[in-house]
Amino acid sequence: MELEVRHLRALCAIADTGSLHKAARQLGMSQPSLTTQLRRIEQEIGGQLFARERTGCRPTPLGRVALSRARPLVSEMRALVIETKAAAARASEGPQLRIGSTANVAIPGWLRRLRLRLPAAETSLQMDVSANALLRMVAGGQLDVAFVHEVEGSPLRLPEGLRRRVLVDREPQFVFLSADHAAAAQPVVHLTDLAADRWMVDPTVDGEWDGLLRVLRAAGLNPRVLHGDYLTASSLVATGEVVTVCQPTSRARPDMVVRPLHGDPLGVRLLVAARTEGEIDAVYGELEAAYWEAARQAPAYGEWLAGRAAAA
Repeated sequence: MELEVRHLRALCAIADTGSLHKAARQLGMSQPSLTTQLRRIEQEIGGQLFARERTGCRPTPLGRVALSRARPLVSEMRALVIETKAAAARASEGPQLRIGSTANVAIPGWLRRLRLRLPAAETSLQMDVSANALLRMVAGGQLDVAFVHEVEGSPLRLPEGLRRRVLVDREPQFVFLSADHAAAAQPVVHLTDLAADRWMVDPTVDGEWDGLLRVLRAAGLNPRVLHGDYLTASSLVATGEVVTVCQPTSRARPDMVVRPLHGDPLGVRLLVAARTEGEIDAVYGELEAAYWEAARQAPAYGEWLAGRAAAA
């Protein structure tokens, strides 16, 4: 029997799940069929690849050697199929640029610049609160590039094979307050100034709730918290019901103000991910220009950046 990619994929599935039963279900085949296939693979290689135990399957030393060569081959084959399908789709449908992003004020300026530079490309936008979901879509070939944020202390799970480029290594997170909040009169807000307030956070945003909770606990605070989306949060902030974290590029309104937090306790990393460096190069310049344009148009962020520059 000659080993094929499907055999290597089976070995990886058994190692990843630690179980013939789970691996068979993942591969869409019966356990007896997978057991027979594994036996034939072992006969071809000339040794036992997995030790069968009551708790499952564990790679033998020979199995670990085989897996060390199998995994990159399976990964490369997966990338080959994804990229070939994407190329075929582009060839049949014309130039396409499929962008995914978490919420960011820079997106309109980014799309405008891309449209001017790539007028023949059909650009689509997929928004999602989950950065990890967008990264999986890029890895799976459903998106070409993703612009996401990574909450400090809650690293994203970058799928194997993706490339990434950091746009901003640490963007401070500010707060939204109602215009008549007592702390709104200050240029910089201390967390202790908000000790009596209710906070609102969207728990579906990867890392958001954990990051805020760490910061509040570090400040010795245990405030009341409401869970909800940030569109609802802005409405409640305006009426003074809650305060909430916001991006520094967020725009103030007559009934709401944006303020930096003293000491910048909460930050995120902004990054772009794609399957190749070339795909990142194709969009990065326009994104960088759009982001810093948005930063200059946000008074609170502009003052913060000027202060950092003066202190450097």
